[in-house]
Amino acid sequence: MSDTNKYQFENIKIILNKKLKHSYISIDKNKTITIKTNSNNSNYIKSLLEKKQVWIQKQLTKIENLILIEPIPLYSLEFLQERIDYFSSKMNLEYKIVKFRKMKSRWGSCNSKKEITLNKELTRIDKNLIDYVVVHELAHLKYMNHSREFHALVEQYLSNSKIYRDKLKSIRLI
Repeated sequence: MSDTNKYQFENIKIILNKKLKHSYISIDKNKTITIKTNSNNSNYIKSLLEKKQVWIQKQLTKIENLILIEPIPLYSLEFLQERIDYFSSKMNLEYKIVKFRKMKSRWGSCNSKKEITLNKELTRIDKNLIDYVVVHELAHLKYMNHSREFHALVEQYLSNSKIYRDKLKSIRLI
């Protein structure tokens, strides 16, 4: 279906797949709306777009407000390790190992084996945001959830943690 001008949004790509049970909508960083569906009925597609209009508009606004991170690293992996060691000591929390890898959708993770993984892309963002991710992951050593106690612990070491958390959400990982 190439005639997408009849819909209220621009940049619509429709992928027809008769094997699909449900229809799916996704929006990429270029604001292209992709609809994967088993129906090529234009009334069905128009109805789907109308039904999801609020969600689509919200996602498009998020994309417009995204902040691109620096193309070159500002810090080294050694610096990230230093921040982990500093806050680990300050918070009196011990981890088993720290790993660094490139992740698509996370800044870091911590598992029950006390292993912390940090996204290599942290080297490209502001130091305060790095500290937030480090403190956040270390706090998971004590609380393996996002409870009030968890957030209180993070806030104890970074008083602007909510601001940092919100700012991280607006940064686009490439």
